[in-house]
Amino acid sequence: MSLVAIVGRPNVGKSTLFNRLVGMRQAIVDDTAGVTRDRHYGRCEWCGREFSVVDTGGYTTNSDDVFESAIRSQVQIAIDEADLVLFMVEAATGITDYDAEIADILRRTKKPVVLCVNKVDSGEKMFDAYQFYSLGLGEIFSISAANGSGTGDLLDAVVAALPEEEQTEDPYAGLPRIAIVGKPNVGKSSLTNALLGVERNIVTPVAGTTRDAIETHYNKFGHEFMLVDTAGIRRKAKVHEDLEFYSVMRSIRAIEHADVCILMIDATTGMEAQDMSIFNLIVKNRKGCVVVVNKWDLFIKDSNTLRDYTNALKERLAPFNDVPVVFTSVVKMQRIQDVLDAATQVYANYSQKIPTARLNEALLPVIEETPPPAWKGKYVKIKYVTQLPTAFPAFAFFCNLPQYVKDPYKRFLENQLRANFNLTGCPVQIYCRQK
Repeated sequence: MSLVAIVGRPNVGKSTLFNRLVGMRQAIVDDTAGVTRDRHYGRCEWCGREFSVVDTGGYTTNSDDVFESAIRSQVQIAIDEADLVLFMVEAATGITDYDAEIADILRRTKKPVVLCVNKVDSGEKMFDAYQFYSLGLGEIFSISAANGSGTGDLLDAVVAALPEEEQTEDPYAGLPRIAIVGKPNVGKSSLTNALLGVERNIVTPVAGTTRDAIETHYNKFGHEFMLVDTAGIRRKAKVHEDLEFYSVMRSIRAIEHADVCILMIDATTGMEAQDMSIFNLIVKNRKGCVVVVNKWDLFIKDSNTLRDYTNALKERLAPFNDVPVVFTSVVKMQRIQDVLDAATQVYANYSQKIPTARLNEALLPVIEETPPPAWKGKYVKIKYVTQLPTAFPAFAFFCNLPQYVKDPYKRFLENQLRANFNLTGCPVQIYCRQK
């Protein structure tokens, strides 16, 4: 599938156009310059032609922003990856030094370039667009990304300039989705980069560097899945900017769409209240979970530290404490592979379908030996159990009086399921139904 990269200086409307092309508010848009920091991918379809679009951070030089050089390298990588570059400028501001510098870079590339002038939302501003012919990049397209005017002609030009290719189905459809979640600055983007072996996402010591949920295809060491790096989720009281509110919403949506969540916590602070809130969000959405304790190299240890830390952690996670715990140091590349192995195993547990015959063979003798407590002189008899066709492990127990099976006995049934079948890392849902 062809790839189109949207590049330009900060705050010309790249993310607004990206959202319009992919048909959803996928990238964060705000009046603040420099909101987008990482490359952000989406799909666009126009006149029967489907192609990928990548949104990049604004290209700047000689600023005081700690992210500047990292954003610049991300833009350069996007240009190198792309089949076509969509260069955005802004009518009202005219040609700036940044625009001239980017145009100079693009003239040297062998890639086709389409120049679009944004924020042309009136007839008067149309005249401001003509000055951009002096950049020497050919025909210009005047658009308003906010209200959509001119985008049809722009897309016609993009599709015409893209190289011909055979139409294929989505190669990543059906792959497991693994999301890395946690509070800000626990090492989520560092883990993503370590797993991929490339600087896919920007990493700085500043908490909240990542703002979008960023998907990447992973296919190494016998593992293949979609890896999703998310923005840090902090307490509502700590979220003061609109930008961070949107980032948190993207992260929550990433959890909802994932199969397995890797919850990263800081070894030096332990499992705090906000970590528990994120864990409860994962459980509420019935997703598989792996807990990764990062920065383990900074923790002062003795002979029993690992065991005691694990026990204390599982006490906090109770009652759902059947979760793999992996201790890592991403900076020192310690036990990174263990995180992959644990996540892959949890996905296998999460997606397994247990035959009905095996379920009944394992559970009915235990239920007969320890039946549900009688309720007001009425006895509950469970006759039959089967797994439901849901994305997560869910089981239906058919009985004569389902309303009298209370939560303590449901927890007993869940424990029996975990004892007989490998459901580590997976929340289990139990339903009692009328036989």
